[in-house]
Amino acid sequence: MHSLNEKEKKLYQLIKNDPYSSQQELANALGLSRPSIANMISDLIKKGFILGKAYVLNESEQVFCIGGANVDRKFHAKKKLQLGTSNPIHSEQSAGGVARNIAENLGRIGMDATLLTAAGTDTEWSFIEKASSPYMNLDYVASFIDESTGSYTAVLDANGDLTFALADMDVYERITPEFIRQHASVMSQAKCLVADLNIPQNTLEMLCEFAGNHAIPIVLVTVSAPKMDRMPTNLKHVTWLITNKEETEAYFKKALTTRADWENAVNEWLQLGISNVVVTNGNQGAMLGNHAEGIRFAASGEPKRIADVTGAGDAFSSAVIFAWLEGKSLEDIGKAGIANATKTLESTFTVRQNLTEAQLQKDMEELQ
Repeated sequence: MHSLNEKEKKLYQLIKNDPYSSQQELANALGLSRPSIANMISDLIKKGFILGKAYVLNESEQVFCIGGANVDRKFHAKKKLQLGTSNPIHSEQSAGGVARNIAENLGRIGMDATLLTAAGTDTEWSFIEKASSPYMNLDYVASFIDESTGSYTAVLDANGDLTFALADMDVYERITPEFIRQHASVMSQAKCLVADLNIPQNTLEMLCEFAGNHAIPIVLVTVSAPKMDRMPTNLKHVTWLITNKEETEAYFKKALTTRADWENAVNEWLQLGISNVVVTNGNQGAMLGNHAEGIRFAASGEPKRIADVTGAGDAFSSAVIFAWLEGKSLEDIGKAGIANATKTLESTFTVRQNLTEAQLQKDMEELQ
């Protein structure tokens, strides 16, 4: 068997003393996050120290996030960009992807998040894995030797504006209905499913049916206007749709030019059978609705400064999901989303580093 590091030795002894300890109890004892404990237990199993006969993981509190996990790269031009020649730049790299970003936000808030995605067996995935493992369970990630891990590369001009971007997302086509069926037993015990539209339409269709058959809430998070053609044809099992104005315009094939158009679009989504809908509109705020509470407007926040827009939308989605799972009203759900998005705009990180449940509550109170 492999050797153990100091943290693994302490965890092993705790489990040996009480094989029925919960992951949260172990996390509290060691001063670590619950997702970190889950990953350490997985390593102990792989190393042969735990056989799994007494220690049974309870997946009933898991939020399964299904979709993109990318390496995000930004190339910042130092001078005016010129075609056909070498341009001096400075670059940065971070872990991204809608489903992954949402999982990290939820993990930092304190929820049990599990990521289901497809990746290559390359250094890019190793980078994502290292950045993600403290905040989410990665046991169900599928690795493919013949695929490249998803990546998004943005080239920004000297003013910081996007010149063009390159997206390599083919690996997510491997998130097939069969891939989902392989994990059906653990997913059937989930607290909630969250899926982004990076994955194929037939997989999204299957996930919605699966959620309906098992009475599990499912949240769909849109990613871009061109991918709105991946929306499932039957939306009656969808608990939440989190989308924006441009994506809604692409789906309904009409412009939303007035506030009344925006509000009517929420109603149109609801008429398709979705239980709860939010349509964001950048710095104009967000419109939320359901049949019980009607339509509610959430005004945008006022960031002290905008350090980076990357991840703000995923921060909004995460806080909406968290607040809803906590049983909050539409008004408070909107405030939670706006607060997390606003504070993320002020951060240079895709997922802000100071995010906790207590900090999110404090940020919401500042919006009063």
